[in-house]
Amino acid sequence: MTDAAVLNATARVKQMTDLTERLTACLIDESKAFEAHRPQDAAATVAATQELANNYRRESAQLKANPAAIAAAPVAQRTALIKATQIFEAVLSRHAQAVEAARIISEGLVQTIAAEVAGQRGSPSAYGASGRANAGDGRAVAFNRTA
Repeated sequence: MTDAAVLNATARVKQMTDLTERLTACLIDESKAFEAHRPQDAAATVAATQELANNYRRESAQLKANPAAIAAAPVAQRTALIKATQIFEAVLSRHAQAVEAARIISEGLVQTIAAEVAGQRGSPSAYGASGRANAGDGRAVAFNRTA
């Protein structure tokens, strides 16, 4: 291999390792926020995390399509990338669990509020004893399970 090929492959591996480590750090911070029941703290970094995730997806797809691009890199550099990727995957799993827990809690709150509002309104009746339509409650509550 030429020196240029080794340098290019090494730079590419270092770049991907750095990207993986930065994305991992962002996911760790977001997971901690969710686990501390402070999703608003995670919301502040969502845009940056999404940008890093898009870059990671794009770069990893390019490396998957052309693994020869990093084949000339030293084994130690490639091993560091593999280790960073393994840590990233573990953190990503933890992050997914934290996000899912926050989603379940949020949906539970919305269901409870919707049930309370519906219970306070009473049962709807279309007609009163006189045969005339009763005036209903004009406020609407919608609960969408697919959101």
